[in-house]
Amino acid sequence: MKLLSGPLSMFGAKAEIAAREKGIAIDVEMVPFDSDDFYRPKHPEVLRINPKGQVPVLIDGGVEIFDSTQIFEYLEDIAPEPPLWPASPADRARARQLEHPSDEVFFPQVIRLMGLQDDLQGEAARKACAACAGFYARLESALADRDYLAGDYSYADIAFYMAQVFAERKGAGMTDATPRLMAWRERVGARAAVRAVVQPMMDFLASQGRPVPAFLQR
Repeated sequence: MKLLSGPLSMFGAKAEIAAREKGIAIDVEMVPFDSDDFYRPKHPEVLRINPKGQVPVLIDGGVEIFDSTQIFEYLEDIAPEPPLWPASPADRARARQLEHPSDEVFFPQVIRLMGLQDDLQGEAARKACAACAGFYARLESALADRDYLAGDYSYADIAFYMAQVFAERKGAGMTDATPRLMAWRERVGARAAVRAVVQPMMDFLASQGRPVPAFLQR
């Protein structure tokens, strides 16, 4: 099994963490990267398999998949143990409803901040940061009676952890206003699979003289 990813691909990191959590042997190939958080030149296999020309792309024999959430689903099908979706249909649906907004509601605000790094005090950046803070507050409430976002540790935790790492990088970090969420981040970040993927990303940033989030500098 091969995963085409990038040294600063949030979505690629999601897929790699999931494979490690499942104990699946995977060959991770980093595609060319430039200093603007883009991937150029585009890898020919990425272009062939993904019409959007983006990583991650998973190749498993004759199976070729793009999109990190679709990769989650495939990994769950081929390696049901340990489970990373809840067992019951209702709980699984709730977990999916938590995983999806990490990519499609929260992370778009981070993408906006990527283009506003020279004007983080401007109105557009403040609005993006406020939207992230509102998202944090909702998850803080969800953690009132549980250690992980969907009950047991799941793909929802993997997705939001990685999205939040990038939010911290781009100026929309957590604060003491969400203590349960900060404790959750410590729990997730302590997992061996998460450390194995995130530490090389932080080493890559440091090697380029780029800032590393404070909570990942220890």
